[in-house]
Amino acid sequence: MTRPSLLAPGPLALTGMILLAALSRLLPHPPNFSPVEAIALFGGAYFAARHLALLVPLAAMFVSDLALGLLRGGIYLDYFAGAGFWLQYACIAALVVLGFGLRGKVSAARVLGYALAGSSLFFLVTNFGAWLGSPLYPQTAAGLMAAYVAGIPFFQWTVLGTLFYAALLFGGFALLRGRVPALRAQTV
Repeated sequence: MTRPSLLAPGPLALTGMILLAALSRLLPHPPNFSPVEAIALFGGAYFAARHLALLVPLAAMFVSDLALGLLRGGIYLDYFAGAGFWLQYACIAALVVLGFGLRGKVSAARVLGYALAGSSLFFLVTNFGAWLGSPLYPQTAAGLMAAYVAGIPFFQWTVLGTLFYAALLFGGFALLRGRVPALRAQTV
C-alpha cells in the first residue's frame, strides 16, 4: 500500500489551509486568539494519512513560530529553548489525535464540542507548564492554582480564537468540497 502524497489535491488543499491559518499568527490579534487548536483538530479530522495529520499541523506551527521569532527577536527565540515549547507541541499532537474523533462525523455541534474540549485541554496543559519550574509560582498546589487563575483572562481569547478558526477552516473546507469533487471523500 502506498502512502498518500502531500501533493495530491486533498492533502495539498488541507496543507495550504493549515499553513495560511498558522501564518495568520503574524497578524495583530488579542493575546491567545490564535488558530493553534483549530489547526490541530482540522488536520486530525480530514487527513486520511495519520502521519500527515500529525506532521502538517506541527510543521505549520513551527514555520509560524520561526517567523514570529524572526520578527520579534530575542524573547520569542528563548521560547524554543523552554519547556513551554515542548508542552505546546505535545498538546498540538494530542489535539490532532482528538480530531481523529471527528473523522466522518463533522457537524457544527461536534466541531463546537471538540473546539471547546481542545481549548480547555490547551489551557490546562499550558498553564501547568507555566507553573512547572517557574520562579513566578511556588511549586505547591496553591502555586498551581495561582497559575491557572492567572491564565483565566487569556482563556476567553483561546476559546474565541479556536471557535473563529474552526469555523473558518471547517466551514471553508465544506464550501471547497462542494466545488471540488476530488475533496469529497470523508478524509483526503
